[in-house]
Amino acid sequence: MKGETSWVSHCVDDKSKDNEDFDSFAEVNDEVNKDNSPVISVDLILPDDLLERIVAYLPIASIFRVGCVCKRWHEIVSSRRFLWNVSPVLSQKPWYFMFTSSDEPIGYAYDPVLRKWYGIELPYMVKTSRWFIASSSGLVCFMDNDSRSELYVCNLITKCCFRLREPPGLRFCDYSALAISVDRISTNYTVTVVKSRQVPENYLQWDLSVHVYDSVTMMWTTIVTEMLMGWRGGDESVICNGVLYFLIYSIGSFQEHRHGLVSCNLSSRSSSSSSRNVLTRDFVSVPCSLTCGRLMNLKGSLVMVGGIGKQDRQDIIIGIGIWVLEDGKEWREVGRMPHKFFQGFGELDDVFASSGTDDLIYIQSYGAPALLVFDLKKKQWRWSQKCPVTKRFPLQLFSGFCFEPRLEISP
Repeated sequence: MKGETSWVSHCVDDKSKDNEDFDSFAEVNDEVNKDNSPVISVDLILPDDLLERIVAYLPIASIFRVGCVCKRWHEIVSSRRFLWNVSPVLSQKPWYFMFTSSDEPIGYAYDPVLRKWYGIELPYMVKTSRWFIASSSGLVCFMDNDSRSELYVCNLITKCCFRLREPPGLRFCDYSALAISVDRISTNYTVTVVKSRQVPENYLQWDLSVHVYDSVTMMWTTIVTEMLMGWRGGDESVICNGVLYFLIYSIGSFQEHRHGLVSCNLSSRSSSSSSRNVLTRDFVSVPCSLTCGRLMNLKGSLVMVGGIGKQDRQDIIIGIGIWVLEDGKEWREVGRMPHKFFQGFGELDDVFASSGTDDLIYIQSYGAPALLVFDLKKKQWRWSQKCPVTKRFPLQLFSGFCFEPRLEISP
């Protein structure tokens, strides 16, 4: 496809942290030296350590292409020394992976630095685009949408993957929320799953449980089991500074807002018996009537992107706002989508996809491949380059997630 950058990939499905054979980026329409001017071989001049320092400042895609130049360069960019040395040097903006099928786990990844899309393959065990997905610091966690028993933590760049133990609790539940948090120094990680199921024959009562996985002990712990009255869990959660936040949704019409936020401190992983009444103890109201809410961790701050609903019809979206939670209780609005961008999505549904990390927030309509990027630091809105895919039929759906492209981290 014209303008597309392809990424030929080979999945690795073990936990090995040995050197990985990197996949290659190949640009379509690459220009070649058509004249006969003399070419000086850098390979003959530079020692390995100096070449490593130069390559370390290249974008991720260029590093992969460097590895295809010759055997020596491939060995350099594949070495563990280079991967760990490149970590403090390389500052990559988060990429956005967009699914281009409602069923197949295929799509393209957008690089906001080079403003290019790359064809990228997800790990072979991810069988559909409807899996639960969460990411943090270069690792992406996948959980199947059927039994919620298959969980994998992967590096999408190196294709290194590891399957987690099956989480405790109910296998089949009505709603689940997945989150992952990676420690950038130790690279240890925490995975959380929030499960919610309706109590049989009682519309207003819902069982809720929170399960935490520690990569150091490789064990799950259940820290919350509670019955909610008039509220249910959902599919939105995130971890910020050791605290799990997840959205809950009102049942019936007696609540002022359809959404609420619950926090759960993961640092005190006590037994579930002492972690009751989370709804009354750790409940945070949303800033306004929302059609949907999307939670994300931006440099340690909890950020929520929400569809703003009409006052009298909360299911009708009239705009999109961005808020930051301060002091664990108060929301501060940091951005609101300009009307011209809101109109640019065409007919925007009351729900949409949004995720972000670092300073970037991605917003995408489920009904089209248009992708809008908001830079929180610069307070700047801009469209991405057009995704190399078109809508083929009216009911085709698009979704996606963002992740950090990192070379040195493994699950």
